[in-house]
Amino acid sequence: MTLLLSLFAATVFTLIWYKSEKRKELLLAVPCFMLWGASIMWSVDAIFEFAELGAEYFTPSAADMLNDIFLGLSVVALTLVVWTIVLLVKDPKGVYRKKEDK
Repeated sequence: MTLLLSLFAATVFTLIWYKSEKRKELLLAVPCFMLWGASIMWSVDAIFEFAELGAEYFTPSAADMLNDIFLGLSVVALTLVVWTIVLLVKDPKGVYRKKEDK
């Protein structure tokens, strides 16, 4: 589930990045790179776990699935927090600089 959540979020952010004309203003590359990096990491993890467990990999327990869902949602939330911090620090639209000039 962690892999699926991160792939879904990465795909959504990539589509938004592709369609948006304000991609540089909104720094949409930051969440794209973070989520695609997480997706690659969990893809490698899934490959090694499948090599270890075999067919058991496809029948996780309910507790394992719940933990994976929480971990996936936590990664997406952390990505949004980091993206917000980057936006506040870089201030691409100059919102805070305008307030300081007054």
